[in-house]
Amino acid sequence: MSENQYFKFTNAVVIAPLIAVISIWTVFWIELRFQVNLNEYGIYPQKISGLKGIIFSPFIHGSAEHLYNNTIPLAVLTAALFYFYRNISLRILLIGILVSGFFTWAIGRPSYHIGASGVIYLLASFIFFKGIFTKHYRLIALSLIVVFIYGSMLWYIFPVADGISWEGHLGGFLAGLALAFFMKSDIPPPKKYEWEHEDYNDEADEFLQQFDAEGNFVGRTKDEGNGDKAPIEIIYHLKKETRGKSDQE
Repeated sequence: MSENQYFKFTNAVVIAPLIAVISIWTVFWIELRFQVNLNEYGIYPQKISGLKGIIFSPFIHGSAEHLYNNTIPLAVLTAALFYFYRNISLRILLIGILVSGFFTWAIGRPSYHIGASGVIYLLASFIFFKGIFTKHYRLIALSLIVVFIYGSMLWYIFPVADGISWEGHLGGFLAGLALAFFMKSDIPPPKKYEWEHEDYNDEADEFLQQFDAEGNFVGRTKDEGNGDKAPIEIIYHLKKETRGKSDQE
C-alpha cells in the first residue's frame, strides 16, 4: 500500500469526531432539559452495579466546563486516529474504552468516575507511542505534535488534584500504550531513493561522475556528454538589412 493510498482523507475523519462530540453534548443537554443527574451511570469501582459505567461514563460530564475541556481534544484526537490509523480505529476505540474502564473500576476510589477524559488519554497515548514504534516519519511527526499540544496532560495520571479521576486518566494512558504495542497496523514502507537501495552502483551514477575522488567538481567533457556522437556544430546566419535613402527637400 502506497503512502497516497494509506494517508487518505475519508468521510470517517469528519463523521467520527462529529458523532463523538454530538453524543456527549446531547447527554449533557438531556440532563439540563429534564433536570436529571446521570452520574449514577458512571463507573463506581469494586461494585458490580458500577460496571455499567465502563460503557456509559464517557458520555456523562459534571459541568459545562468539564464538557468543554473534553470536547476539543476528543474531536482533534479522534480525527487524527481515523485519518492515520483508519484500518484499526474502531478496534482501538472499543477495546481501549473497555480496558481503561475496567482498570478504573478495579483500582478507583469509591466514587462515580465520569467524563470522556479517559478516552482522550487513550487516544493521545496510542497516537504518540504508535508513531514512535512504527518509525514512520509522518507518524513520528504526529507523535511530536501530540506531545507539543497535550504533553501537559501527563501530570494528571497522578493524584495531583482532588475531584479529578486520575485513575481514569492512568487507565486510558496504559490502555493506549498497550494497544500501540500489540495492535498491528498496515504502515506503508518509507520511500527509498535510488542511492538507498542495496544494489546501488555509485560508479554508474551520471551525477557522481562529475566529481573526482576528492569530491571536487570537474564537470563532463564534450566527448563524455555526447558519447560516440559527433560534437554538435552550431552555425549562425547573419542577415544584413539595407535601407533606401529618402529624398530631402
